[in-house]
Amino acid sequence: MADGSASPDTRPLDELLRDLAALEALAAGWGEAERAGAQARAEAVDALNAEAFRRLIRALRDVPGMAEALRAAAGDEVIYAVLRRHGILRPSLFERVDAALETVRPMLAGHGGDAELVSVEGARAEIRFLGACDGCPASALTFYAGVKKAIQEHVPEITEVRQAKGLGGGGGDGQVHFTSPFAAGQEEGWAGAAELGELADGTTRILEVEGRSVLLSRFGDRVTCFENACAHMGMPMDGGAIAGGLITCPHHGFRYSLETGECLTAPEVQLQPHGVRVVGGRIDVRLMP
Repeated sequence: MADGSASPDTRPLDELLRDLAALEALAAGWGEAERAGAQARAEAVDALNAEAFRRLIRALRDVPGMAEALRAAAGDEVIYAVLRRHGILRPSLFERVDAALETVRPMLAGHGGDAELVSVEGARAEIRFLGACDGCPASALTFYAGVKKAIQEHVPEITEVRQAKGLGGGGGDGQVHFTSPFAAGQEEGWAGAAELGELADGTTRILEVEGRSVLLSRFGDRVTCFENACAHMGMPMDGGAIAGGLITCPHHGFRYSLETGECLTAPEVQLQPHGVRVVGGRIDVRLMP
């Protein structure tokens, strides 16, 4: 009777990969000539196997029913891993989006955060922030200027990138700080907007910074800045009702959180964030393109 364990002639992928890693570790103490020889032999074996797989697939793909059988076989993790290694199968869309996230993860990690790919459906990807990025007032800017930009640059097939709700375990250090790792550490492009003392806790001001109208809000020791333009049709929100940290567009009633930029009316859109920092009691803004 089957007990759910692997049969004697099959081994799980992680076990096979551990064996390979152990063999590679043996070469650490070898001389340069020995390592080069072993590497050349491994590459020759890889090339031989890759050519054999290509010829096998070409020979079988026109056999009735074989194309579907090959696709089903590729669902096996070991077969998929080997065919991917040899470049016979292209990386999935999910893998490509996750690879794009890898390009920004070092920056997020440097600020105590991370991001995970929740799902990829059609042309839409959903991302969730982890660690310090989850719930941080910087998350809107980080998402807009870092994560979303990286994904759409590396995977142009993805036309919609959405931010999933976090796990609620993040947070910052309780101090006014740069709003995003993608704005921090860059001295160019900052412009004075207002004095911190002029912006009372829980209030919002509409200011003009370098010819751009922005919404500047304060939430305790945190300051946020967004473009004064409704994400619906880009119309300014002057005169819109502001209450409880929310602003309502006076034109079509779209409601936004002034703390995160999230749209409560249409969750797929959000306000465009800008960088903000407090230096010596002065609020500086760094406008995003």
